[in-house]
Amino acid sequence: MSGVAPESGANPARALDERFRAEIGTLAPRHIRDENLGPGISPDTLWEVFDAQATSRHLDLAARALGVAKRGYYSIGSSGHEGNAALSVATRATDPALLHYRSGAFFVHRARRVPGLDPIRDVLLGVVAAAVDPISGGRHKVFGSKPAHVIPQTSTIASHLPRAVGLAFAIERADRLGIPSEWPRDSVVLCTFGDASANHSTAAGAVNAAIHTAHQGIPVPILFVCEDNGIGISVPTPPEWIEHAYGTRPGLAYFDADGCDPIDALTASERAVRWVREHRKPAFLRLRTVRLLGHAGSDMETAYRRPADIAADLVRDPVVATARLLVERGLAKPDEMVSLYDEIGHRVTAMAELVWREPKLTSAAAVTAPLAPAHPEEVRADVLRAGPPRERRDEQASGTVGAASGMPDGHADSRSAAHSTASRHGARLTGPDRRTARATASTSEPGMTIAQAINHTLADLLARDPDVLVFGEDVGRKGGVYGVTKGLQKRFGARRVFDTLLDEQSVLGTALGAGLAGFVPIPEIQYLAYLHNAADQLRGEAATLQFFSHGRYRNPMVVRIAGLAYQKGFGGHFHNDNSVAALRDIPGLVIAVPSRADDAAALLRTCVSAARVDGRVCVYLEPIALYHTKDLHPGDGAWSAPATGPHVEIGRARVYGDGGDLTIVSFGNGVPMSLRVADRLASRGVRARVLDLRWLSPLPVADLLAHARATGRVLVADETRHSGGVSESVCTALIDAGFTGRVARVTSTDSFVPLGPAADTVLLDETGIEKAAAELLA
Repeated sequence: MSGVAPESGANPARALDERFRAEIGTLAPRHIRDENLGPGISPDTLWEVFDAQATSRHLDLAARALGVAKRGYYSIGSSGHEGNAALSVATRATDPALLHYRSGAFFVHRARRVPGLDPIRDVLLGVVAAAVDPISGGRHKVFGSKPAHVIPQTSTIASHLPRAVGLAFAIERADRLGIPSEWPRDSVVLCTFGDASANHSTAAGAVNAAIHTAHQGIPVPILFVCEDNGIGISVPTPPEWIEHAYGTRPGLAYFDADGCDPIDALTASERAVRWVREHRKPAFLRLRTVRLLGHAGSDMETAYRRPADIAADLVRDPVVATARLLVERGLAKPDEMVSLYDEIGHRVTAMAELVWREPKLTSAAAVTAPLAPAHPEEVRADVLRAGPPRERRDEQASGTVGAASGMPDGHADSRSAAHSTASRHGARLTGPDRRTARATASTSEPGMTIAQAINHTLADLLARDPDVLVFGEDVGRKGGVYGVTKGLQKRFGARRVFDTLLDEQSVLGTALGAGLAGFVPIPEIQYLAYLHNAADQLRGEAATLQFFSHGRYRNPMVVRIAGLAYQKGFGGHFHNDNSVAALRDIPGLVIAVPSRADDAAALLRTCVSAARVDGRVCVYLEPIALYHTKDLHPGDGAWSAPATGPHVEIGRARVYGDGGDLTIVSFGNGVPMSLRVADRLASRGVRARVLDLRWLSPLPVADLLAHARATGRVLVADETRHSGGVSESVCTALIDAGFTGRVARVTSTDSFVPLGPAADTVLLDETGIEKAAAELLA
């Protein structure tokens, strides 16, 4: 039966199972015991490897059987990749591992090194989507375990590599900065992926980022492992490609092993891990494997592969190879190996019969429970928590921080901030009745622009909280394209405020890894248009981790993004992007948009505390055109405000004025535009209030509804696009809540933002807002 592919009509899983017995059962027993297996490899080690490999194989077979019986829901198996058990032998049980979905034998071996874990039950609970699955809680079948330091990944096509690099970067930095982390300073980060994934731009970028960082003398102890089975679903990988692509990269130590030869796999894995642990630099291990049983349960590989190629893979079966080695070295008898293999199979089958009966998730509330944890009182307490005395902070400083230098710290809490009048918040609505008086900042709290307020707040957070990191393209020496981070690196040092390479995936990956290591990272994406080539790091990685780990792992981060439009005479589309649709539908993501300095400070503090307390992933979208705006009307200074605004709870809006005729709902650049329109309406006797949403996700629905009902008329002034814009969700929220008043919206055009004066033809403007208000009031 050796080397014979199953017939097209046969059951491939059953044929693979029977082939093991046929191959091993017919071997001749050896009576001389040879324990010379290689340096550091004992017979016990080889037995452990076989046990993990055979267990992983039977888990694959059980998953397919459960699927056929309509009791299981996942059948992408690890058959042919079982040589990766050698990686578990070579690493410590405390080394963080981010695994390819075919790393089953690694997971079994690693879990068995941790007292109290049962990898058979844990894997099968995931296959049947049981609510008691100890890692995802029935949401997906993933290899993950908090006690075993396996960080769960979901069907990854290289998207986990930037996170792995970020974690390798952050582990030693956490130790140097005294940040508590669950991983020892000399840990090695293990990251496995397939040969098809190795061609993805995310993989290429992550490897480049690791090399680039290490080239600067910064420790990046990561071992990239490409489990090369020579095919991606149906597309072959040339046999020499992985070595050609990665084997000669300067700064990347390269190792190669036959994953179907247990001695070679063990020896090479140990060498590679030891090299990384000693040198604290990245390395790459190509683990040559085979893919047995096709890509997944529904895949008929006979439709696209030659029988001879399938048969050649069967000959290299790593489970058979390890069993054969044990027999040939006289460490086991053939019938003992078959009996052990069958005994493992019986254990797996018996467990499968138990777990499929476990309850599943039965409500939307249960499914979404880990998505958006919210403890507003704890977040508020963290926002208001006192930091070091101002004198001590000033002693830490080695330079000024823009206009914010020397300003007092303080936070005035206000539970009713969302319902405050304009005068209370320092804005003005001019008009004949002058009902809202101008209120400028006092001399003790000088007014700031949004850019100055963000700078001031970042400085305060960095001074108060050692877990805060600020980084991104140009944020360090230059202080950002718009000077928002100016002076922070000089004051707090390059370990906490630093420049990254120009790759948004790597910027976000650094944040993902740093969050795991105990930091609250504040990465900057230079422009909103630059986010989209890296959006999967938020959508597929950051937003899913709490969901698929049932909250056991978190991605605390606040992503600062300069965005939206209205930069006069500058940049065109790539510097004036008004599309946030790709962000608004990511479950659990928090999106904050300040329009004024005091809100800029308050919202940023809330986001950082929500990240720290609840592990929230927050996007803090900064309107570029308002960065340096001081005036609401020419020369009035009314759009400056102190950076000591009250605490703002996530999902609470802010109101300007108390007019009873019309509610104008807006955010970002639309807020000052709407306020000026409200002034002009007031001159005609129309009393309007302006509601600044501040939060695009979650929307401040309660405040929106309250102010809508107060006037009975709502105009949404939306600077994003007509299709997919924010106004769609605002109008929908009103309808869903049963609002029966009149609703209209005015938006920007469905267009990219062109260069120069042409931009005015497609963007929301005050004329459009005023016209829409008049039509709504008619």
